[in-house]
Amino acid sequence: MKITFYCFVVLVILGLLWSGTVWWKMESAQSSSLQGTSDVGIVLGASMWGDSPSPGLKERLDEALKLYQEKKFAMMIVSGGLDKPEYKYTEAEGMRNYLVAHGVPESSIILENKARSTYENLLYSQKIMQERGYASAVIITHQYHGMRSRDIANYLNYADLKLGLTESRTLQMKYHKPREVLAYSKWKVDELLLWLGWKKP
Repeated sequence: MKITFYCFVVLVILGLLWSGTVWWKMESAQSSSLQGTSDVGIVLGASMWGDSPSPGLKERLDEALKLYQEKKFAMMIVSGGLDKPEYKYTEAEGMRNYLVAHGVPESSIILENKARSTYENLLYSQKIMQERGYASAVIITHQYHGMRSRDIANYLNYADLKLGLTESRTLQMKYHKPREVLAYSKWKVDELLLWLGWKKP
């Protein structure tokens, strides 16, 4: 009985230490110093609200617009699949529509319509980069999501990687930050399974 109790206490302490470390790393994520021009900006998807991007997704798109207008990249990959079967547009299509409505030429936007997770966002976007000969990228997302995005991109061996991060004024951080700790923990398990060959890339 005592052994079981002590094991439980140790697990709780380890869990708290892990969560605290992840939280600190998450809070430490910052936008890169964007000197020069990258080949492409990759906008990571988030929820659609019907036919339109959610307020949180609009924040990512507004950050992408700012960087595009500052000529940090000339092309954008918008990445995200279909949220619900009844929706008219995928996340990528909704993002394209928003960007075009704000003055970005459609010819400057590449759709990635399949991704259902951050890992898939970056994996499928990397394949597009390879097909088109792009070597450098700015990953655009929220600040709290930046650490996991960078970690996944590093795992995928992105060569010249930068982050363009925006703070959210619309998302409930009391929900999203604890959820991100869990999402990062799940990613580290998935990373191990991928390394062991027990999970398909």
